[in-house]
Parts: sequence; structure tokens; C-alpha cells
Amino acid sequence: MKFLNIGLLIFLWNITFVLAQDINQFDTQGKRHGIWQKKFDGTKVIRYEGEFLHGKEIGVFKFYKNIKNKAVLTATKEFNENDNIAYVKFLASNGKVISEGKMNGKTYIGTWKYYQKNSDKLLTLEEYNGNGQLVGKRLVYYPNGQIAEEQNYTDGKLNGVSKWFSEKNIVLKEYYYVNGELHGMSKFYNSKGELITEGEYKRGKKDGMWKFYENGKLIEEKDFTYKPKYIKKTP
Repeated sequence: MKFLNIGLLIFLWNITFVLAQDINQFDTQGKRHGIWQKKFDGTKVIRYEGEFLHGKEIGVFKFYKNIKNKAVLTATKEFNENDNIAYVKFLASNGKVISEGKMNGKTYIGTWKYYQKNSDKLLTLEEYNGNGQLVGKRLVYYPNGQIAEEQNYTDGKLNGVSKWFSEKNIVLKEYYYVNGELHGMSKFYNSKGELITEGEYKRGKKDGMWKFYENGKLIEEKDFTYKPKYIKKTP
């Protein structure tokens, strides 16, 4: 029995040694190849694990956080052999998907989805160009699925109309942007959808006559037209 136990220990040690030899290897050109696994410094807690093909990530990589000396999955990246684009998922500590979309290296590209904290319904929907800049519509949702915000982007900057809505789909405010700056007509409404304020912005500042309403009637006007101050020079 004693010899049997010793034999079993040697067998298990050999298996462990072989498995250890199979990970974190390099090819003849010094590139990472095969299964790789890294741990947090000074611990036995896994930091990431995945497979390389002659230096190129392939398949699914898993990334972890060290929470109380326990590896908790925090993200996955699914690679292919042809480029650096990966389909990425970020996860909460309970395993729920927080957001997902494509990345080219560290750059967000294409459609990205963010989810509500307490459900699988959408929180935010964004679109990125190849340079990682927001383009097109960016939508934010209430938990009930109703749109809360609608904005338009061009190469990472706000352009055109931006709108905010109530949970009953009533427009609460509208802004107009040009190249990332408030520039154009803005309107504000109460919860009933009645206009309460309107006026224009010019390069980020209020400009011209702003009007204020109550129960549909104009009650006040304020002139924000820029009036330069002239300083009288002493002779």
C-alpha cells in the first residue's frame, strides 16, 4: 500500500509537470504560442487566460479581478486569426453582462450595448467609427424601455438636435449642437409637454431674445444679445 501511494504521488506530480510545461510557451521565434495563463503578482489568483497562435490571440480570452483572493470573471474577449478585432463583454461580479461590443485593440468600434443594472434591457446604445469616435444616434433608455435621451454625433462631437424625454414619451428639452457646441434654437417643456422656455445659443452662449411662458402665455422676455462695452480712453 505504501509503494502504491508513492507511485500515485509520482504519477500526479508527472501530470502536473506536463500540464505546467504546456502553458506559457514560446515558439521558435520567441512569440507566445499555445495556452497562456497569468496570475496576480504574489498570488495564485488567475489574472487572465487564453490561447496564442504564434503571438496572435485566438479564441476566447478571460480576464479576472482579484476579489478577496478569488478570481472573479470581469471580461471576455473573443478573437479570430485574421485581425485584432475582438467581441468583448464586460461583466459584473455576479456574472451579469454590463456591456458588449467590438474592440480593435483598445479602441471601441461598431455598435456597443450597455444594459440596465437590474435587468437585461438596454440602458445605452452607441455607435463608433473605426477611430473609436461616436457617430450617428446615441440612445439612452429608461428601465421600461422608453427612450430617455436621443443625441446625434459626427466624428465624436455632438451635431444636430438632442432631445430628452419623460417616461411617458413627452419631450422635456431640445438642444441644437454644431461641432460639439450649443448653437441654435433650444426649447424647454414641462411634464405636460407645454413650452416654458425658448431661445438660441450662439457658440455655447445664450444669444438674442429668450422667451418664457406660463400656461401657454408669454410672461417674460430677456435679451441676451451680446453688447460690447466701450471703454472711454483718457486723453
